[in-house]
Amino acid sequence: MKAKIFHNPRCSKSRQTLALLLDNNIEIEVINYLKTPPNHKTLQNILKMLGMDPVDLMRKSEALYKELDIDNRADNAQTLINIMIRNPILIERPIVVANNKAVIGRPPELVLDII
Repeated sequence: MKAKIFHNPRCSKSRQTLALLLDNNIEIEVINYLKTPPNHKTLQNILKMLGMDPVDLMRKSEALYKELDIDNRADNAQTLINIMIRNPILIERPIVVANNKAVIGRPPELVLDII
């Protein structure tokens, strides 16, 4: 089996999730999404697999979230997707995709449900 992890190496939960996948001998494609943000189609697919609206995938604790006044844009999905692509720091992490399913690794053990 192969999985993708949208990973931030500076994030402890992301590192723990990556370690859990490695411990379970999962073949992993690691995507440092801060350097290589997902494109529009990929982000739409991830949101569909997660069953989330774009605003639910955003890190509301980031200062940039408040600076961009995201709460007043929450009703426009395409705008929010574009904001995440331009500002990947706003994307919740880590996201693991495997078997046509996706999960946010918070806590990391949630990834075991899709592998």
